[in-house]
Amino acid sequence: MKIAADREICIGAGMCVLTAPAVFDQDDDGIVELLVEDVPPGEADAARQAVALCPSGALRALDD
Repeated sequence: MKIAADREICIGAGMCVLTAPAVFDQDDDGIVELLVEDVPPGEADAARQAVALCPSGALRALDD
């Protein structure tokens, strides 16, 4: 599974980091940063939950 993040529409809520800290981080302005593009299998459920919780819709899960 791959993850895509649109930094242009991210509002910096941080739900992604709280939900999947092995996959997401935030820069100094609070905007999402991907720690990995290819999500490890053990982190896939958390990453999908982070996508669902993102209030701005900045995240997408791209299933292989």
